[in-house]
Amino acid sequence: MATAPRRESPGSFDVTVRAMSPSDWPAVRRVYAEGIETGIATFETEVPDEAALDAKWLPGHRWVATIGDTVVGWATASPTSSRECYAGVAETTVYIAEGYHGRGIGKSLLHKQTTAADEAGLWTLQATIFTTNHASIALHHSAGYRTVGVRERIARRDGVWHDTVLLERRSPVN
Repeated sequence: MATAPRRESPGSFDVTVRAMSPSDWPAVRRVYAEGIETGIATFETEVPDEAALDAKWLPGHRWVATIGDTVVGWATASPTSSRECYAGVAETTVYIAEGYHGRGIGKSLLHKQTTAADEAGLWTLQATIFTTNHASIALHHSAGYRTVGVRERIARRDGVWHDTVLLERRSPVN
């Protein structure tokens, strides 16, 4: 009789959150692909190439979580608009590798992300999350995000309309 793999409890390992480096791209793209496969993480159906992601994400706001030498999650921020008046507003993204959910990795990434955003003068962070992704919504609420509203039938993925929750976090510093 086979036994289920033992699941470690949160805090039973050392997670390091550090700036994303060029050598992390393969692991970041792997974790992104795992998120796409869930069907509730993004409207994307294929992982964008490195050049597209590099152009989209703000420099200085790209983080990876590692356990040992393994990338187990990542978080980034992207500008919401090219207009100068919105220079302090960014859309955030967080992905956790399959098998590592519920272990505090998302909290560690969001803590680093929000701290760095505050230090950099970003005054509003936004996240758009599928209404069915309850874990991500709860994670963002625990990091100080509030629900702004639900956008009904905002976009389709694989021919199915989905609703999203728009969340935001206002910096207490800026």
